[in-house]
Amino acid sequence: MSREAEADTVSRRTGPRRAGPRLRWAAAALAAVAACGALAACGGASASNGSGATLTLYSGQHVQTSENLVAAFEKKTGIKVAIRSDDEDVLADQIATEGAHSPADLFYTENSPPLMSLQEKGLLSRVAASTLSRTPSQYNSPSGDWVGVSARTSVIVYNPSLISASQLPTQISQFADAKYKGKLALAPQETDFQPIVTAYDQQYGKAATLTWLAALKANSAGHVYPDNETIASEVNQGAVAFGIVNQYYWYRMRAEIGASRVKAQITHLAPHNPGYVVDVSGAAILKSSKHQADDQKFLAFLVSQQAQEIIAHPGTGPGDSISFEYPLGSGVTTLAPETPFSQLEPYPITIAQLGTGSTAIALLREAGLL
Repeated sequence: MSREAEADTVSRRTGPRRAGPRLRWAAAALAAVAACGALAACGGASASNGSGATLTLYSGQHVQTSENLVAAFEKKTGIKVAIRSDDEDVLADQIATEGAHSPADLFYTENSPPLMSLQEKGLLSRVAASTLSRTPSQYNSPSGDWVGVSARTSVIVYNPSLISASQLPTQISQFADAKYKGKLALAPQETDFQPIVTAYDQQYGKAATLTWLAALKANSAGHVYPDNETIASEVNQGAVAFGIVNQYYWYRMRAEIGASRVKAQITHLAPHNPGYVVDVSGAAILKSSKHQADDQKFLAFLVSQQAQEIIAHPGTGPGDSISFEYPLGSGVTTLAPETPFSQLEPYPITIAQLGTGSTAIALLREAGLL
């Protein structure tokens, strides 16, 4: 498979990412999702107790993940959901602009900062305590305005034909070493990169962070990409030696193009390093929504065993989420062959400390990376 064909395959299967606004309305997937048995976690909802209205979900999550979860929810409850997909930062800005007049009822993200930003603006409703209780509290909104659904962790993706494991940096600060000039891939527009910048700033301060970002800009010249999918693909094809992505991009790539075509490998940074962060995907209800009861049912469903098992069963077949994320709710664990979530050793930064991402964005802009 050519580089262009491989990149196109990954792009088409993963859906809209950081290449700019690409809004689209989509009806929820019609394919039946397996294992749609009854579960109390959905709040006892049934096809007869919905309001009859269609909920509007603004989704910054991967398209397949959102569509499979929505399809299962619709089948279980009879409540219809229309999905509007785009980058989570674009959607968060749009919700803030729309304010009380937003057509959205729900917001589903890959990272916590967009949710924290809307929470800070007072635009979110409080989530039912029974729903919040299904996810460990450290992965939920500190004030209960959104619920954590799944998680990912940052890793180095590298091509062994271009750089050996022993030559890789073990600390995120080492990405700035001049010896990596021309070898580093970076996606500064990725919202996944913002938590790393926030963690680095917390560890080393603003001046050191700006110096580090300037060095990363120099080292990644010629290899600055719009998103993590592109980093993973370019590293895999030998266009650049290594980059930093969330772990699930490598697993998704392997599932989508076949293990025999995957030359890249992944590895973690040193335990508790600020480049080794856990990102939380969450969901919220807009305070302006006129369908609060049905909205609460949707959030309850996302952290139910049924929905969490959809996330925990990655793959490329019908009903698969292709997520390769770590489920956070109802005690479900991933079936993917990756480091168990309980064995991760990330940098100790809280959801509150990750905040809205505004500090990271300001630093990236000052460094000329945005």
